[in-house]
Amino acid sequence: MSTSDPALATPATASRADRLIEAITNSRLGRIGYRLRWLLPVASFAIGLGSYFLIQRQNALAQWLAALMLLGWVALLFEGLLCRVLARFVGERVPQILVRYAAQALHQETLFFVLPFFLATTTWQSAQSLFTGLLILAAVVSAIDPIYYEVIAPRRWLFLGYHAFTLFVALLAAGPIIGSLTTGDSIALASAVMGVCALPSFNDVLQAGRWWRWLVLAALSFALAGGAWMTRFWIPPATLNAKQMAITTQLDTATRQPGANRHHFSVAQIRANGLYAFSAIKAPRGLHQGVLHIWSHDGQIVGRIPLEIQGGTRKNGFRTWSHKQSLGADPRGHWRVAVVTDDGQLIGAERFTVGQSSH
Repeated sequence: MSTSDPALATPATASRADRLIEAITNSRLGRIGYRLRWLLPVASFAIGLGSYFLIQRQNALAQWLAALMLLGWVALLFEGLLCRVLARFVGERVPQILVRYAAQALHQETLFFVLPFFLATTTWQSAQSLFTGLLILAAVVSAIDPIYYEVIAPRRWLFLGYHAFTLFVALLAAGPIIGSLTTGDSIALASAVMGVCALPSFNDVLQAGRWWRWLVLAALSFALAGGAWMTRFWIPPATLNAKQMAITTQLDTATRQPGANRHHFSVAQIRANGLYAFSAIKAPRGLHQGVLHIWSHDGQIVGRIPLEIQGGTRKNGFRTWSHKQSLGADPRGHWRVAVVTDDGQLIGAERFTVGQSSH
């Protein structure tokens, strides 16, 4: 947070953050709010964490909390109209710098709210860690005044891009929570909205005036939305995670209970009956889409097996399994079984090796 003293800043040298502080602290209520501003990200993260556990318990309160988060975005999208309405009541135009403060508060509230969902569902030994790392960085930046007001806010293209990314992650989480959308539908919706919201950023860079520049703007918007969709494998599904995974030589198919999970097998052990991959998928809002097991050997995909889903209780999750009997002429090496939705999102993965001995 910024620690500058507004009383020491002159009009010629005051930074944007200093002027914001001065505008806010002109009233007693503003001074109290400014001193307690650090509570917003903490409270947002706590509410998000609480919502995550409420979702796990299929509690409708989590849907209302997510809806309130989106309501703030509606207010920000119509900030011009709201500012004019407020001006009629207070008798003067609301300063733009206060609107920026409201935007910062909304960014903090949104990013820290959705963070627990993605932290819990990220498969860390995958490219999803890059997306969640970017989300963590964006959340931290929203809480550091000098960076937010001196680096992001003055650059309209960067501010609007940051704004679009925040709305993107908000819709990724809100889609399954509020509307019970599939992860694919949520990404498609979030990608389209982000592409539209990024148009002002592209316009600031290109300064569209001629007709062909508008075509370039549209192409960039479509490219951004399409790129987000194409990289969906990198995005954790906000409400789906693999509660349990096991690679084993034995599985009770009647009760869907796997044998002991192991990470190393000998060639002799897998020759007779192959291997089973078991997954219990936690999907508190329901699993409304197909799921696959993708088997990979030394980085090469050797099998895509559609899964039959059974169960779905809060305790056990949706239990499913695949059985691969043929692992090739030479199965030695590094293996990976990924649990993937039929629209390409990674839910979880388990790795194992096959060697000459089972040490």
